[in-house]
Amino acid sequence: MSKVRIHPILREIAHIFSNHGKAVYLVGGAVRDLIRGEKSQDWDLATSATPQEVMELFRRVIPTGIKHGTVTILYKGHSLETTTFRTESEYSDGRRPDSIQFAPTIEEDLSRRDFTMNALAAELPSGHLVDPFGGQGDIQSRIIRCVGKPEQRFAEDGLRPLRAVRFAAQLGFTVEADTLAAISGALATTAKVSAERIRDELNKILACAQPSIALRLMEQTGLLSLILPELARCRGVEQKGFHRFDVLDHLLLSCDAVPPDRPVVRLAALFHDLGKPATRRMDPPGVWTFYQHEEESERLGREIMLRLRYPTATVEKVAHLIRVHMFHYEESWTDAAVRRFIVRVGEENLADLYTLRRADAFGTQGVAPPADLNGPLASRVEGLLVQQRTLSIKDLAINGEDLAALGIPRGPIMGKILKELFETVLDDPALNTKEDLLKIAKKILEVPFGR
Repeated sequence: MSKVRIHPILREIAHIFSNHGKAVYLVGGAVRDLIRGEKSQDWDLATSATPQEVMELFRRVIPTGIKHGTVTILYKGHSLETTTFRTESEYSDGRRPDSIQFAPTIEEDLSRRDFTMNALAAELPSGHLVDPFGGQGDIQSRIIRCVGKPEQRFAEDGLRPLRAVRFAAQLGFTVEADTLAAISGALATTAKVSAERIRDELNKILACAQPSIALRLMEQTGLLSLILPELARCRGVEQKGFHRFDVLDHLLLSCDAVPPDRPVVRLAALFHDLGKPATRRMDPPGVWTFYQHEEESERLGREIMLRLRYPTATVEKVAHLIRVHMFHYEESWTDAAVRRFIVRVGEENLADLYTLRRADAFGTQGVAPPADLNGPLASRVEGLLVQQRTLSIKDLAINGEDLAALGIPRGPIMGKILKELFETVLDDPALNTKEDLLKIAKKILEVPFGR
């Protein structure tokens, strides 16, 4: 019988169960990872003990999902989600079972799992594998296969099709043919899944080494048109000039080119040209143009992120990166132009924008851009930041109190004057003194606004 190595903490927990006559198994992704030769401390347990019995066995237990048979054991710094052997009834809403029933054996419990690679259990403390559906063989063959009929598994939970394509990208596995074919027939069920669950799965896709693997499977099965129709519409939108790929392939390659630990920039890379289908025009010489596509891309990106309930801070950061991603630095830029660039982008966003620009360049040709792609601009920016830091109106040497002392009323007029003073200082930082700015403010007052 096959077995896996069991962590000492799990052995301790198993002895507590067995001393009270209860069986317990390690289940889920941890078993899959152990079979693949990887370490895992994200442990889920299945047990013959009821939730109430588990709460009696351990001092610290959280009733996280007690009505579904699940509690969380807190033990020596570990959190272990622990579920009583169970089977599930119909999924009338395509999201959760209408009811559950406790089951007598681990085999019955495993029969409700989504994929064979997740339908294994390791008996504790021995580590002996229980594998009623051939999951170990599928893991070794790098195959994602539904337990039983894929149509039934997908009808139970509409998130499972998205999980299948995510696992393909995350693990480098292939989705078995019948399982892949069943996804398109399950789209109506996937449409019932909450926006938050879809968002969380999309985030997991974006954390993969190569998100495009999952995103291309989503396109192939119809999931992309369902979940991200704005992205799906980019297929076949050809680009001229230096671009080798249509807009969709360009976006997928750009997303891949961002490091996985930069999720916000990956979202920006995936969405930064969404507006091209709507803004594409043919110039008289026969060249496609996409004037102001960044504005439409920002709007569509916001719509997607709001629809998927992303946090406001994420929406604003991604939208801002999309809005400012179009810039063409030349050595002829004046220092004032570079300062305006810094103000427009925001000093805190410069590193992310440089990363996005490199990803955008990779997506254009599918080859790594020059190592110093952003170097000349970054050097200019750094030099100016060291010299002076007047990067917002609050950095001016005067404020509203000073202008009020000149008799300038608070409100729109004062705001316009402060803005003009700020523009003046961007052109010439040496003028950022109280004396100079007050003189300039007085001159501005001499010319009525609106002339």
